[in-house]
This record gives sequence, C-alpha cells and structure tokens, in this order.
Amino acid sequence: MAITNEYVKGLDREYVFHSWSTQGLLNPLVIAGGEGCTVWDYDGKRYLDFSSQLVNTNLGHQHPAVIAAIQEQAATLATIAPATANLMRGEAAKRIIEQAPKGFKKVFFTNGGADANENAIRMARIFTGRDKVLSSYRSYHGNTGSAIVATGDPRRVPNEYARGHVHFFTPYLYRSEFSAQTELEETERALRHLRRVIESEGSNSIAAILLESLPGTAGILMPSASYIQGVRQLADEFGILLILDEVMSGFGRTGKWFALEHYGVVPDLITFAKGVNSGYVPVGGVVISERLSAYFDTHFFPGGLTYSGHPLAMASIVAAIDAMRKERVVENALDIGINCLGPRLRELQKRHSVIGQVRGAGVFWAMEFVEDRETRAPLAAGKMQLLKSKLIERGLLPFVVENRIHVVPPCIVSAEEVEAGIAILDEVIEAVLG
Repeated sequence: MAITNEYVKGLDREYVFHSWSTQGLLNPLVIAGGEGCTVWDYDGKRYLDFSSQLVNTNLGHQHPAVIAAIQEQAATLATIAPATANLMRGEAAKRIIEQAPKGFKKVFFTNGGADANENAIRMARIFTGRDKVLSSYRSYHGNTGSAIVATGDPRRVPNEYARGHVHFFTPYLYRSEFSAQTELEETERALRHLRRVIESEGSNSIAAILLESLPGTAGILMPSASYIQGVRQLADEFGILLILDEVMSGFGRTGKWFALEHYGVVPDLITFAKGVNSGYVPVGGVVISERLSAYFDTHFFPGGLTYSGHPLAMASIVAAIDAMRKERVVENALDIGINCLGPRLRELQKRHSVIGQVRGAGVFWAMEFVEDRETRAPLAAGKMQLLKSKLIERGLLPFVVENRIHVVPPCIVSAEEVEAGIAILDEVIEAVLG
C-alpha cells in the first residue's frame, strides 16, 4: 500500500507516547525523508530545516559518508559490550581529544547529553568528595535524575528528586537580574552574585559549577569572555570543578569546534552529544581532563552503561568528524554567521519592531520577540504559536521557545538557503504581526 501522511499520523496517535506533551492535544508533523538542510513528508511537501531538529543535525540530513560508515559497521560488528576494546570506540575518542583543548586525556561515552551531564556530576563529586552542584536558572542539561534538577528552566520543578543542586543567575543584560546598564556592570554583578552564592552555600561543600558554554534552550545567551573567565577563577579559588556543557553548542554550532573556544577558558570536564554525529545514532559523552583521568587511574569509577561506546555510534562519530574536517564545516558555520545569517537577522530586527533583540554566533542565533521595545514585554504565547504554524505552512521548520525563534540551521547551510529562510521569516512576521 502507498504510505500517506494520514496513515503515519494515525499510527503515531494510536501508539506513540510523546515527551513534554499533553498527549490528547498533539498534531505532530509527519516527516518521511531528508537530505542536507531539507526534509519532506509523504505528500512531497518540502521544508527548509532551520531547527536542525533539536539543534543536532550539524551535518544536515543523511550525510552520505556518515550513513555509509554506520552501514559498514553494522555489517562488521553491530554491537559489543563496553568493557571490550573496539576499533571504532578508540578512533572516535582519539578524534574528540584531538579537537578538545590541550590538557584533556580520555572520553567516557554515554547514550546522550543528559547522561553525559549525570556522569560528569558523578565524576566531580567523587573527585572532590563534595556534594553540591551549582548551575544557572537559565539552563537546560537534560531530563534524567540529576540533569533535570541541574536544569534551571521550569521543567525542573515537577522533577526535583535529586539532591544537592543550587541555582544562580547568569548574565543576560537584555533582562538583567542585577539592574545593570552595561555589559561590564552585568558581568561584574553576576560574578559578585555567584561569589556570594558560593560563600553562602559553603565553598567546601560544592563539587562543581555546571554551565552551558553558550546557553541554548534558555535563549542562545551570549556571556562575555570575562564572565566565563571569572567563573573559572572562582572555581579555582574555592577548589570547585568547572563542567562546561557543550551538548548543543559543540561541534561547529557556534563556528568553533567547541563554544568554549570563544572565551579562552579550559574547564575540568566537557559534556557533549548532538552535533558530534548529527544525532544519527544516540550518543553523548564526557571529555575528561588529564588531572581527573589520572585520579581515576587509581580510584574506582562507579558508573557505566550497556551501550557506552556503541559501535554504530562510534562509527558515526568517526565519519562525522572526518567529514567536518574534510568539508570545512566548522569554517562554513563561522563564515555564514559573520557574513550572512547574523547580518540578515539584524536587518529583520530593523524592519520589524516586534523583534527586541538578535543574538548569536555561527549558526546558533535567537530572535527575541516583544510586544513593545520600550517595555520589552515578551510577545504573547498565542502570537508565537501563530508565527510557528505559519512558518511551517510556508515550508520553514523553526525552533520556537517561549517568545523566541531560534534560527539554527545545519552547519552545512549555504548562503542561498539562508536567504530563502530569511525571506520566509520576513514574510510571515509581516503577515502575522505587521
């Protein structure tokens, strides 16, 4: 029989339970296939993917080299226990270490970003002998036990079962928590606030500070280099480990291999997932510094996963990193951000008074929508939902969070595709909001 959108949607609504949803209200978009920056449904309707799904298809859809590597590995060895030594696992770890900052030694592989953060927290607690973890209110670190409690956004609240988590405010001058008027004031006051939280919680009880290098779901917030450097200095002063979460921002998304490269800061642990293999096979991991790696040479690590370093995932990482190097994908993301995507989004801001702020780097941008530029009141949820639905109707897949549209196409996006996407955004914003 011919497969139709209606048939696939019917299967989904009858049998599939979705995340972050009230099940009876769902009307999911049907996707049949994809290539590059485009996906399509069974009726042949095509969509320009400016969401990278969940900001993970950095190489776009169906990159032939990565697909071929997965197929070859499946024919050779589809699975093997993590306690064994496997060629692809070693090659994948080697490539990640080669791209990491100097001073990193090994990689612990997980099934995704959430359990990467779980295990980084575990390592920090064991290494320091301390319990508490500090993280930002404006953050998302995953939906497993400790990761969701480390998360700052409201999804944390119904899931607060893990212990030892404390939150603080990070810089966000556009909606400052510190009554700051300049970036310098915002940075200084945010660092003073963090110092007081550390002192008030008891510095000798804090194992780690966990931060997204460049917060994604929270709004693609752009901390200054001096803020991240200041956090590193506070961590060193109080003997606290610094974990930088690169799950969304890593592997080319900001025009660098890791977003932390924008700041000149080296953390103790780096977590990753998503872009490392464009999400073709579930995988994540922790990049471990030489200091912590040496510690666990003589101390037991009480953690593990059945699918840690799964051969299919490892083959996809090897092929993805090799393709990114060969095709200069990271350089393309940087160039697109500087010369095309950034300037065109700022032009949209000038044209449409409902866009209060544009911010980002590489192919990692957000437009913040407001009812009024003077008050900066967030655009109403109903209007944002209408924007989203009309963009999809016009063939553009957006990533919409609260009063923001995150403009996050694959790192391989071309200038022509950016122009096509911007044209749709311009038309829909004008039609819906005037």
